[in-house]
Amino acid sequence: MAQRILVVDDDQQIVRLVRSYLEQAGMTVLMAYDGETAKHVIKKERPDLVILDLMLPGHSGWEITRWLRADSHLSDIPVLMLTAKVEDEDKITGLELGADDYLTKPFNPLEVVARSKAILRRARGGMQPPHVLENGDLRLDLDQHTLTHNSRMVELTRTEFAILSALMANPNYAFTREELVEKALGYSYEGLERTLDTHIKNLRKKIDDDPAQPRYIETVFGVGYRFREGAA
Repeated sequence: MAQRILVVDDDQQIVRLVRSYLEQAGMTVLMAYDGETAKHVIKKERPDLVILDLMLPGHSGWEITRWLRADSHLSDIPVLMLTAKVEDEDKITGLELGADDYLTKPFNPLEVVARSKAILRRARGGMQPPHVLENGDLRLDLDQHTLTHNSRMVELTRTEFAILSALMANPNYAFTREELVEKALGYSYEGLERTLDTHIKNLRKKIDDDPAQPRYIETVFGVGYRFREGAA
């Protein structure tokens, strides 16, 4: 069955362009041009991925992402944000709200397709073979796509899960930012490397009692990040 992608943008020309490329890649495309319609389509159709512009009439992309992540029935739907803004603060806000990835306009529609495929692969559980990674108080189940900390369930975005999986599968290895992005997501680009710090910051908030003194994910100055084996 073709995977269903909801494309949300108030620029109908952009929606038609993205739709054309996604359909050529074998995907079924749903469309919305404002925030209210987008929410209605998401609730009714439950798409496999939402490609979401930030600046929308009715409800902004930020508001829709916040609403999605707060709904237990919809929270696992991945989000690829589109933004005409280039400020890092806007990108970081989107990632902190739970977006899985973002693209800055103008973009190459082929890259939209590539990013969409990568996100959907992660959503299908592309981390094979399925197994469980354990370290200290953390238990990451790659089959069930769940994380527990001290037996308490921890909610992660798909991007956070992919990054933590890569780190835990390679304990004590010092990843460069580029290596970590490539290992976790299957592709790399400069923009995501720059926002990797935001994902790491979010992860530390979720798995550490004191994120300012992280137990698990260490910063390796001048290199990148490392996961401590046997963190205590």
